[in-house]
Parts: sequence; C-alpha cells; structure tokens
Amino acid sequence: MGKTGYDHLFDFVIPKSRKQPDRILHAISRPSRDTVQSLSFSWIDTREVRSPDSRAYAFLNDCERDASPSVTDALESYGVRSVI
Repeated sequence: MGKTGYDHLFDFVIPKSRKQPDRILHAISRPSRDTVQSLSFSWIDTREVRSPDSRAYAFLNDCERDASPSVTDALESYGVRSVI
C-alpha cells in the first residue's frame, strides 16, 4: 500500500540481503508513456513506505521493437532502473 492508500502490484519483490537492498521488479511487455507513468506513480507512492535504500527495476521486454529513449529517460528520472 502506498502513501495515497492505493494498493500497487509489482511482479516481484526481492527482500534485502546483507549486500543488497530491497529490489522491486516490474515487467513491461510494451513500454509506452502510459505504462511508464503507471509504474512511476506506483514507485513514487510506495517508495516512502519502504526502506530508504530500496531500488526499483523495470524489465522492458518488447521483442518487436526497441524501447524508446524517452521511455528509459522517464524511468531513470524517477529512480527506476531500466533493464532491456
């Protein structure tokens, strides 16, 4: 649950270990402005209730076309790391 009271679903959450912080993973099969906005809002909304060193990753897995640089730039600006 996020700061707004909304529940957000992520595909995977890998709990922290001795060497790594919590990792929140979300797969996007067709990266677009809408999917990036949705993930960015979910991350921003839940980031404050998670440990401060948590990391978010977006797995962009569209095999028909490359992810637009604007998509990856938008994710990076909100602290979401892109994995293509």
